[in-house]
Amino acid sequence: MFDTVIAPSGTLLGLLQRGRGDGTLHALTAPRAEALAALNHCVLSDPRHDWQVENRSLYYARLYLDLHGGLDEIERHLFCGADVVDTDESRTGLALAVLGHLASYGRGDALALLRRYAASGTGWAWALDELALRDEDAGLRALAGPVLARFPHTPEGEAELAAAVRDAFEPRPWRLWADDPREAVATRVRAAQERGSFDQWQRQMQPAGPRPGWSVRAVFDWAEEAVERGAGRHVPAARCLAAVAGPDDRPEILDTARMGGDGARSTALRYLADARDPVVLDLIDAAVADGTRTVVDAAVDAFERMQSDAAVDRARGWVHRPDELGAAAGRVLACRGGAQDAPLVLGALREAVRGEGPDAQTLWTLVDGAGRLGISCAAPVLRHVYRETASSQLRGRTARALAATDRSFAAGFAVECLWDCEESTREVAARHAETGDMRVVDQLRRLAADPAEEDEVQTAVRSRIGPDAPAV
Repeated sequence: MFDTVIAPSGTLLGLLQRGRGDGTLHALTAPRAEALAALNHCVLSDPRHDWQVENRSLYYARLYLDLHGGLDEIERHLFCGADVVDTDESRTGLALAVLGHLASYGRGDALALLRRYAASGTGWAWALDELALRDEDAGLRALAGPVLARFPHTPEGEAELAAAVRDAFEPRPWRLWADDPREAVATRVRAAQERGSFDQWQRQMQPAGPRPGWSVRAVFDWAEEAVERGAGRHVPAARCLAAVAGPDDRPEILDTARMGGDGARSTALRYLADARDPVVLDLIDAAVADGTRTVVDAAVDAFERMQSDAAVDRARGWVHRPDELGAAAGRVLACRGGAQDAPLVLGALREAVRGEGPDAQTLWTLVDGAGRLGISCAAPVLRHVYRETASSQLRGRTARALAATDRSFAAGFAVECLWDCEESTREVAARHAETGDMRVVDQLRRLAADPAEEDEVQTAVRSRIGPDAPAV
């Protein structure tokens, strides 16, 4: 799959792709055909940076309801020829999740489409999980035949069936089928359940990795072995090192942290950082200067984990460096610095936006730090990040930072945040949005009455419009 091109933030499509509340508000005032075209584009070409953590499905489903949108485009997308050759969940996952929410809102056409795709589509497992949460027992029982027919009555087919049962996100359909009055269905599903449980038990009885009694050298060798295969295991190796290393092993660990192989050196640096060894900061500095990319990444990560006052003091000296360690120092100060570090955090925030743009990964921590330290003069750059980032998770964190730093937030961005795609962002808005705007009052009431809304959001809403809350 190719990465989706994100439209400019000032366009309707760009707003909807980002999941911003203004996307819904603009769509409801735009020509209906234009709004539906933009909505379908988003649902059929998932715009999320990380589809596994960012929310869009409820946001898009609500807009389908508000626009009285049909599902013809989704149907064509699900059952097109690409469904046979492109089995990546990201192709159909968002569309199926939107259908799931629409089904929970009573859209019978969405429920029928999910049933049909579960019976014949390549991404049937996702569709079945959506139905498990929303369909009646009779509807799920009717799918037993088509789903089981996917697995041939061969040793390989039975193994695949056992894996499907074991890995199912929602077990309800399989439990229903295990008690199905059709003996052939029930017997086969129960056998798959038993085999899946046995396979899991067998894996647990044969763990890979270090054993009690390993030496420090054996742990380093284990970490090196992973690097040679293109994998990394310095984090678990460092935990193993903490279990086996004694005071007499410190010289060997220090030598490895200075000049060991990539896996062993990364392990030693992580171990020494966790142990707050007094020389580890110098070793991290040296590793960033002369290490490979693997070692540099491990050294920077180890530094960011350190909680000591010495690490914070060193961060104040490193924050102006133009390398990875300088960027990490800014994040350390954002997380653990004091009020005196506000100018340094603000500088790091501005430099990150200027150098890497509004989607830089480092902004997540720096934005949190601006809010934690209450840096009011960070509001302009935070507003820029809020508008431009394509990550709804980062936008939500930025909204929380703005609530702590920007006096205009309650009457500005907090209003649109009530329609945001992320529930945590809607929760922030529910606690801060000024209620002088009737749109705010109406949306708060809608969120309070919507059974699909998250509990945390509804709790925040009740704090504003409940019987004990001030009148709105």
